[in-house]
Amino acid sequence: MKVTVENKKGLEKDLKVFIDKETISSYLDEKYEEIRKDVVIKGFRPGKVPTEILKRQFGKAVYGEVIDKVLKETTSKILEEKKIKPAGQPKIDLKTFGEGKDLEYIISVTELPDVKIGILDSIKADEYVVKIDPKETDKRIQEIAKNQNNFKDGEEGYISKRSDLVIFDYKATVEGKDFEGNEGKNTQLVLGKDLFIKGFDKQLEGVKKGDVKKVEVNLPENFPQKELVNKKGIFECKINSVKKPEEVIINDDFAKNMGAKDLNNLKELISKQINEEYKNSLAIITKKKIIEQIEKQKMDDLPGNLIEQEIKILSQGIKEDEIKKNKKSLEEQAKKRIKTGLILNAFGEKNNIKVSQEELNVEIQKQFRMMPGQEKIIKEYYEKNPSALESLRGQIYEEKILEEIKKVAKVNRKEISKDEAEKILKEENEKNLKEQEKLIKHDHNHDHDHNHDHDHKHEKIEKKEKTKKLTTQKKTKKAKKTKTTAKKTAKAKKVSKK
Repeated sequence: MKVTVENKKGLEKDLKVFIDKETISSYLDEKYEEIRKDVVIKGFRPGKVPTEILKRQFGKAVYGEVIDKVLKETTSKILEEKKIKPAGQPKIDLKTFGEGKDLEYIISVTELPDVKIGILDSIKADEYVVKIDPKETDKRIQEIAKNQNNFKDGEEGYISKRSDLVIFDYKATVEGKDFEGNEGKNTQLVLGKDLFIKGFDKQLEGVKKGDVKKVEVNLPENFPQKELVNKKGIFECKINSVKKPEEVIINDDFAKNMGAKDLNNLKELISKQINEEYKNSLAIITKKKIIEQIEKQKMDDLPGNLIEQEIKILSQGIKEDEIKKNKKSLEEQAKKRIKTGLILNAFGEKNNIKVSQEELNVEIQKQFRMMPGQEKIIKEYYEKNPSALESLRGQIYEEKILEEIKKVAKVNRKEISKDEAEKILKEENEKNLKEQEKLIKHDHNHDHDHNHDHDHKHEKIEKKEKTKKLTTQKKTKKAKKTKTTAKKTAKAKKVSKK
């Protein structure tokens, strides 16, 4: 096999490959030997069919299969030997081929650029640690205690009132008739919350244990038996118990009921919880600052095919005329994303950063916990959508890379208060809103200029023809947020023929 490399414009390369007919013939002989033992042809014993007969019967199919295999294997081998990392799938152009002939073809490939990651040492970023004031922790615990439903039995003859807990059995009828699900045992209602049927619990104010109370309500729109909707239901309620709210005492027993060892342990857990709430949001700001600095790094050559692919992704859901008008803006965004992805990926490769199956499973388990009861749906979604699983892998990969970059970057760790954290988050949110408004305004002005030019052209036509009416449409495209993700570029596993 002979290979000649021709450098074309920028990152594009053509590799001319020549494989002599003797080598191709040996591949074909191997394939015929392989199929000979399985082919059954009348007049010949199994495994004894002559090659010439096989060629007449299966020649075209065998040649096509052999050439496909040769192209795939040699292309991968050549790219590896020449140390060429393709940006996307190489294209194959067959020049000379056919049984009894040499094989000549050209591999057209766009190479990934040489990425310098030494620049990451100069990145600066602030990393925040929120110090939680004990008063904040106590305040949160008091809020939790306030929301705890703690009740004790009322004294003998106690009359129910708003905020009390009433426990009762009931039997309901509509127009004197029973219906499915018309009975309930030990139903609990906190009076005043109106959580059962609208107006129901108000009628239970003023009852005591042992009373029988008739409650009349209109059955709601979401009532299970649709034929009974908006009809009057009569509920005969036997009052089993009336309990009055009891102030929750914050002590070790309260802490144990909350799952802590004691009150001090509960304070530690709540303090950590508050810290985590701010930590995640502040970490996003730190990572954003790192990515913004990576985006500013200079990279002369970017693969044109990757830019085109990225523009297609950014253009999803946008009308064709809007894409044309915003072509330059989309191209700039695409270049930023590709450049950032290449730098992050190069750093990841150099530091041997990988995403294990265990890490993927942990991330999916997190999603299970966030959506209880939906575990089966989430599991099936990832099983049926391999691209979604790869996207999740990419997110974890990027997170690991950014964490590693923080170790080599000049990170200033700051201890801040809860108020300072809220101020930083508020300022960042306002900044993001302004950037979004700026993008929307830019698009609006762009559309205005476009229509203004159109008006002038139309006026010239109108002076000549005086028959056409001007209609202009102004469209304002919403700014589209983009998230940079590190993208792995795999070596070519498949090759396509031109």
